[in-house]
Amino acid sequence: MNTIKTLIQNICPQAVFSEGEKPVPEVELTPRELADLLLPLREEKGLQFDYLEDLIGMDFGEQLGVIYRLYSTVNKHWVVLVCKAESREHPTLPTLSHLWAIADFYEREVFDFFGILFIGHPDMRRLFLRQDWTGYPLRKDYDASSDLNPLRLEAEPMRDDTDAVIRKEDGETAEEKHVVFDKDEYVVNIGPQHPATHGVLHFQVSLEGEIVKKVDVHCGYIHRGIEKMCESLTYPQTLAMTDRLDYLSAHQNRHALCACIEEAMGLEIPTRALYIRTLMDELSRIQSHLLFYATFCMDLGALTPFFYGFRDREMILNIFEDTTGGRLIQNYNVIGGVSRDLHPDFVEKTGQFIRYLPKVLKEYRQVFTDNVIFRQRTKGIGLLSAGQAVSYGVSGPTARASGVACDIRKRMPYAAYEEVSFREVLHTEGDALARYLVRMEEIEESLAIIDQLLTKLPAGEYCAKTKPVVKLPEGRFFKSVENARGEFGVFIESRGDKYPYRLKFHPPCLPLVSLVNPLASGNKIADLITIGASLDYVVPDIDR
Repeated sequence: MNTIKTLIQNICPQAVFSEGEKPVPEVELTPRELADLLLPLREEKGLQFDYLEDLIGMDFGEQLGVIYRLYSTVNKHWVVLVCKAESREHPTLPTLSHLWAIADFYEREVFDFFGILFIGHPDMRRLFLRQDWTGYPLRKDYDASSDLNPLRLEAEPMRDDTDAVIRKEDGETAEEKHVVFDKDEYVVNIGPQHPATHGVLHFQVSLEGEIVKKVDVHCGYIHRGIEKMCESLTYPQTLAMTDRLDYLSAHQNRHALCACIEEAMGLEIPTRALYIRTLMDELSRIQSHLLFYATFCMDLGALTPFFYGFRDREMILNIFEDTTGGRLIQNYNVIGGVSRDLHPDFVEKTGQFIRYLPKVLKEYRQVFTDNVIFRQRTKGIGLLSAGQAVSYGVSGPTARASGVACDIRKRMPYAAYEEVSFREVLHTEGDALARYLVRMEEIEESLAIIDQLLTKLPAGEYCAKTKPVVKLPEGRFFKSVENARGEFGVFIESRGDKYPYRLKFHPPCLPLVSLVNPLASGNKIADLITIGASLDYVVPDIDR
């Protein structure tokens, strides 16, 4: 920490470091200081913060600003930067998009909800809300009831049909109008209602023959304002929101929020509860990867494996239902542990499942993985280098398929992961085939983890006692877990109340969907379907 502090102060002598002991150094900078520091942060030896973990828009009260979480994959350390815009009426900050590719989407999100303009950003459009939406919903002074129009749109709303595209007309520049396509480009729409988009997601695809030139991603069709809703919910009430994000990682997402709250409270969790959470997390990972297998096969035209994946996933859902009462939405993790103990048949049924699945995984390989057509459709398609994966903020199986070791279970062990041994699955090819193989091999590793946990499962309490009203001390808290698609993080700013002042979810799927354009460009339109399936994003996690 002292080394990082010294290096930053050499560049920005006026930088203010937070007082008190913190696990990650936090420094407050002016916009000018931030602009001076960006390139050295990214490139200078001793710093080399090459991974933009998150970019959190904030309404601090009198000022608007951003909290940046940066990680160095080289030196294995973090830093948090806090930068406030000088004007609340016309807030501006320097862009990071020229150094970290994912900043393109992250800054558009902050502009969408806070109205902060990032100077130098190449495409400062809203990302989730319509372009003619008025106001910025995550500002504290935003009043949804003050406008006579319930949708808060301009008097003459924009066209909202699927043929409408933003085109550059003669004489216009990018600064005068946000340019997506030139007027003579051939553009087709895929989605928002299309099985291959894996949810309500809209791609506008520019084609030259069968070759993809550009994909413009339109998000927000199922945006529900979850982060805004959490500001008026007590901490126990916020837990239900996590199940509605990546619903295939409901256990893991809720685990992250509980762990963040518990760490802020200084609450010690019973050992049995930690083991139960880890068991449920790994079962969730397997059922999610089984669904990935099923839908990936279907997208490529193989229907029989689709039924295999759903057949075997049902066994896990039955195990969930016995203990939690739910199959998709779980409501099981609570502050302090879990809401009820394991079902009496849990150990027996889970043991039967982990002995059954390895046998059918051999069938998966025979029927689909080793199929020559599948190999030709995926090998060398959608190439993602390790450097690109880091720049785009990608985590999870997609990053590991490009050789990036990023598993939170290994990097920052939590729950009972220090009590088990497993391999972090890595491939280096970075193509659609590698992304598929990583997930299939992770199923085998999860089975091994579950086997070890069942052997060591301790007796005891399954939940710690907490006060009826949960209040967190003032401060900023961040916790992340490894869900089925990558790093799912939770940021909480507390002002000492029973409600969070700001609760921000870090979704692994937003970086994944940001990859669609760079990976699909130059490939055939049929390969766009393969690439999207191999990324395995879940749309509610993107939109929130």
